[in-house]
Amino acid sequence: MTIDELTALQTESREKVARMGRAAKNAMLVLAYLESNPITVCSQKDYRQIGSFGGEYNMQKKYYEAYDDRYRQIHEQGLQWFSENPSDIVFETIQAYSILPQSRILEIGCGEGRDAFPILNQGFDLLATDVSPEAIMHCKTKFPDFSDHFQIVDCVTEKLGKQFDFIYTVAVIHMLISNEDRNAFYSFIREHLSSAGIALICTMGDGNSEIQTDPGTAFDIVDRTHDQTGKAVKIANTSCRKVSFDTFEKELLQNGLIIIKKGITTVEPDFPRMMFAIVKTKQQMKERQICEL
Repeated sequence: MTIDELTALQTESREKVARMGRAAKNAMLVLAYLESNPITVCSQKDYRQIGSFGGEYNMQKKYYEAYDDRYRQIHEQGLQWFSENPSDIVFETIQAYSILPQSRILEIGCGEGRDAFPILNQGFDLLATDVSPEAIMHCKTKFPDFSDHFQIVDCVTEKLGKQFDFIYTVAVIHMLISNEDRNAFYSFIREHLSSAGIALICTMGDGNSEIQTDPGTAFDIVDRTHDQTGKAVKIANTSCRKVSFDTFEKELLQNGLIIIKKGITTVEPDFPRMMFAIVKTKQQMKERQICEL
């Protein structure tokens, strides 16, 4: 299928697409991708991404993209992987640091929209992103009034070309195994913060232990129990790396991010124990010190 043909899908009515069964779902994924990533020349990334919608990979996917498989496998069963409960710490940070509705806000890893929807519903200017086309399509469908606020973005390999006053990310960095990918993640945050912006980074971990999975097994199908229903499901294994607070702080500092607050939080029932750090860029802190002289 050519890019022109794919782009033409955007003009078709969703009612017509909805009658096409499994092909419709793939077409809607293509639509979501094209809406979030307008393209005129089909790059290798576009071929890889569009090819994945039908379950056939034109190029090798990155290990952390196994989360897209997991979302698709769960949604095909009429389920959600995560609960609807928003992350209290996100809203506490918005209040504590006087983030206003007109402030530019970016979410990295919106998943199924647990945090994005209540923020958007309160009138905030939020762009919610995820590397998973399935997750973005799910959010666009579930929250049609805010469809334009959801976008496919790989923060490891892409840039947005704009800056934000508040960036938050809940349970995302743990899916990145390699130091290279983790550094790219932190760099993305640093480069997209405005001159006075802050970022909230929450990651799985108790602050002490360090573990990581084999990225080579990320796409393996494993047996899991769906928390909300108790149903046995077969899903992608995905990837996970939990680090200690010591490692977490070193990673942030190495990538030009200074911690202004840190601690342990919980996002029940999905993440009973998480480390968090509220950060500013090193450049921001230097400019502040100069102004105080």
